[in-house]
Amino acid sequence: MSFAEFKKRSQSSIDELTKKIEETNKKESYTDDRFWRPELDKSSNGYAVIRFLPASEGEDLPWAKYYSHGFQGKGGWFIENCPTTLGQKCPVCEANSELWNSGIEKDKDIARNRKRRLHYVSNIMIVSDPANPQNEGKVFLYKFGKKIFDKINDAINPEFEDEDAVNPFDFWGGANFKLKVRKVAGFINYDKSEFESTSALLDGNDANLEVLWKTQYALTEFTDPKNFKSYTELKTKRDAVLGADIRQTTQDDTSTAETVSESEDDGAAKAEEAFGTTTVESSEDTDALSYFEKLAKE
Repeated sequence: MSFAEFKKRSQSSIDELTKKIEETNKKESYTDDRFWRPELDKSSNGYAVIRFLPASEGEDLPWAKYYSHGFQGKGGWFIENCPTTLGQKCPVCEANSELWNSGIEKDKDIARNRKRRLHYVSNIMIVSDPANPQNEGKVFLYKFGKKIFDKINDAINPEFEDEDAVNPFDFWGGANFKLKVRKVAGFINYDKSEFESTSALLDGNDANLEVLWKTQYALTEFTDPKNFKSYTELKTKRDAVLGADIRQTTQDDTSTAETVSESEDDGAAKAEEAFGTTTVESSEDTDALSYFEKLAKE
């Protein structure tokens, strides 16, 4: 480069530097736009009507099920998928079992805060979203927990003889789901959510339903082994976060994925007395993992 070229370039360098600064300062988004979640008002109430969609092409089930861990130690955050999803051993679950079996209440509290969390993911179509009407008619992924899955199961397997079994995921014989979100005793609650009467989606128009079906997202990624670290990798990370002593905690023993996500309008689970191969379920509709991935990278 000649000096004349250098001089000419230097005159425009401020514009280039400004652009680079803008790119550097641009905040990275940790939100996955494929996922939908209800928007809550200041009282943590929300309402929407959604339709659970059938299994995507090439898949057997209309939902994916997986477990994860999210907690903080003195060495930082541990946010990872739990390999028990794949029927494999998990060093965090093993440590939780050891703590629980000690019989010491404080150990049980620590184990509760590191429990694995249950997630379901399904494709949905938004029928009505008063807070964001632009979402209506679109397909999204929806992450939910045991409470909502129990309502799906109740529809498929009704408790009483005078109730007809309904497949909520069926295009023609399924039913819209009225999602009603409230805050009860400080926690997000879905108890009032319910299925409507059966109805065909999109008036049962096969051509439109086929187009909708082909826009659904594959769910295999949520249980793909490549998205789960090995036992050794997880143990190394667990030890880096907690140190040699599995009883090590931060000053706030309740600094876990559940409690922090509650401040993000997500619910926290009531602790269940089971660990290891038996899960302690979290409450529904949490999108905490993206939030904690952000924390872990800061």
